[in-house]
Amino acid sequence: MRICHLGKFYLPACGGIETHLRTLARAQAALGAHVQVICVNHLDKAGRDVTWQSSAHTNRSESRDGRVNILRLSRRASWSRFDICPALPSLLRRLPASVDLLHVHVPNPTMILALAMVRPRVPWVISYHSDVVKQKFLARMVRPFENMVFAQARAVLVSSPTYREGSAYLQKHDDKLAVIPFGIDLEPFFRPSAAATSATRRFREQYGQPLWLAVGRLVYYKGIDLALRALTRVPGKLLVVGEGPLRSDLLGLASRLGVADRVSWQGRLDDAELIGAYHAATALWFPSNARSEAFGFVQVEAMACGCPVINTAIPGSGVAWVSRHEQTGLTIPVNDDAALAEAARRLLCEPGLRDRLSRQARARAEAEFGDELMARRTLSIYERVLNHAHTNVEVEEPTALQHRFLNAHARFAHQ
Repeated sequence: MRICHLGKFYLPACGGIETHLRTLARAQAALGAHVQVICVNHLDKAGRDVTWQSSAHTNRSESRDGRVNILRLSRRASWSRFDICPALPSLLRRLPASVDLLHVHVPNPTMILALAMVRPRVPWVISYHSDVVKQKFLARMVRPFENMVFAQARAVLVSSPTYREGSAYLQKHDDKLAVIPFGIDLEPFFRPSAAATSATRRFREQYGQPLWLAVGRLVYYKGIDLALRALTRVPGKLLVVGEGPLRSDLLGLASRLGVADRVSWQGRLDDAELIGAYHAATALWFPSNARSEAFGFVQVEAMACGCPVINTAIPGSGVAWVSRHEQTGLTIPVNDDAALAEAARRLLCEPGLRDRLSRQARARAEAEFGDELMARRTLSIYERVLNHAHTNVEVEEPTALQHRFLNAHARFAHQ
């Protein structure tokens, strides 16, 4: 089977979509599929990340990640996370000669508009990672073309049943939906390397117990401010792993709350250090507060290490489905630092609670969130799609206004 994934970016670019894409592509290739990825190059000539620089140019590059072929397209400009890639439409027109199926990862306005423009004669499926929560204007502009692309999709994959139920847009495509939970390579978490074990020992010796852990980009919906407020109510120290635009604000908040000396800002850790941190921690604090957090990969990583998760009951999100209340962790209301502190105290005070949650967390990770299981599930969807590839699909033709927008985009891309 020849598969082409259409992504936003690819590692080393940071993000949940990028992490999932790499894991899925590599796991599918390990099962014998021929896998390639087409995405945007987020690095300039000097190797700097220019994702957020609207006028920065990047060049085309080709590489391999194990058995996966990676094509990173040159970018001419970017506007509100919409990347202008002049070579993309012609590339999509040529794809049917070399692939059996396309797998599109959204939200992704760059690929959505290109597919709407070209509509290559090859079946495609869509992984719906999340609704667009914050960029409402861009979402409204792209929605008509998104509707065209979804109308022709043979299947739409979503990571949890609760996110499926909470998305009004997904419910419009209910006849095409399939729940395929995201997975990770569990082996490094189940059986940590010598370097990871050393990191665990170092974290415990340096910070003591209890040791609370927060992992994620320092952005508004991760709720790190809530974690800092909860820390004022419980003993122990907090490790914060991640970088982002709110770092200076959060440092200031920690100082004002009087907990600056109990917080260690780790920035980005390598894989072994992160695994070591999970194994050292008393619990992962995951107090996200918006549906931008659709799943929470780091919950699975923590669970695989036997680290209980304290998460939040975000309406319509899959977060509380991934780590379940009283089974693999504890779930609290959104934006409630007192509840976060109380859940943390339960782990310290209730005999046997943390050990029970730890065992069950590891068991759930193994049963539901392995990368090979995810790959086999998606390949099964592909086979079903290809077996019905000649079924007629009603194609939504662009309106006159949409035609003008697509033509304007094409002219701009080639200027």
